Amino acid sequence: MRRQIVNDPDQIVPEALEGLVLSHPQLLELNVEHRYVTRKSRASGKVGLVSGGGSGHEPLHAGFVGTGMLDVAVAGAIFASPTALQVLEATQAADSGRGVVQIVKNYTGDVLNFRIAGEISEDSSVQTEMVLVDDDLATDLGEESAGPGRRGTAATVIVEKICGAAAEEGADLQEVAELGRRVASRARTMSLALQAGTHPGDDEPQFELPADEVEFGVGIHGERGRSRESFRDADGLTALLTDPLLDALEMPRGTEVLAIVNGLGSTYPIELQLAARALHHRLADRGLSPARWLVGPYVTSLDMHGFSITLMPLDDELTRLWDAPVRTPGLTW
Repeated sequence: MRRQIVNDPDQIVPEALEGLVLSHPQLLELNVEHRYVTRKSRASGKVGLVSGGGSGHEPLHAGFVGTGMLDVAVAGAIFASPTALQVLEATQAADSGRGVVQIVKNYTGDVLNFRIAGEISEDSSVQTEMVLVDDDLATDLGEESAGPGRRGTAATVIVEKICGAAAEEGADLQEVAELGRRVASRARTMSLALQAGTHPGDDEPQFELPADEVEFGVGIHGERGRSRESFRDADGLTALLTDPLLDALEMPRGTEVLAIVNGLGSTYPIELQLAARALHHRLADRGLSPARWLVGPYVTSLDMHGFSITLMPLDDELTRLWDAPVRTPGLTW
């Protein structure tokens, strides 16, 4: 039987949100009824930023509420979208008179409910713009595909940080939204798992893997990958993720790159540092400069043992906004 640190699995999200806010009382407030987290010191006179989605990806999204990132984050159940009503309440809470940018990972339920909330907000004189994050290279089926397109994964952190910095500087609604779309269009992610995650209260993981294989191209909701690959050492696993990204992004030599080596839930810090080392050398071998880094668990999938790599080419504006001050539970400098 799989043992977990859980009370009632049906109450895991509200109890976890309460724990987060109680741990950061100087930064956060909780709306219990609609399950959203807001900044303790509400910003005024700036574009609001709201994001959210299913829980199980912590610290995304509530961990990134604070100065320089989100104003509000709304939480659905584990791997399930928040309702349109939740998103509506969260969107209106994020508004301080200059409109709200909704940052949405590309999943059908999230997109639908954020869109409904945005349309209702417009009727209430709250202007909204949606930024869709769709960075998962494993689900890139080309422009001919009739499906929902690439999933949204760890590039969401970059979009939230860049848009948050621009909003703090006083950029208007259209400027913040267009900046977020530009970031989303430039970033790509690949992921793999050595072991699937397990839903709270379940006895078995979402899928089984033999000891000599890894699941390549997994999603953050425990979706199966696009292939099974042979297990290999840290350098080999990092190359498996990195090479498709480099081929897709086609960055010229000399490009400065933002890199995220993201743990998917139960990956040890020392494992992520080995992957970061391998990624640094692989980028350098291609003549690329890994100028900015995040290494750690930022967009998780419950207790999945695995990692993802996100790459995005930088320019002067994006570097400046990335470096701008931020103070949230999950990201601070």
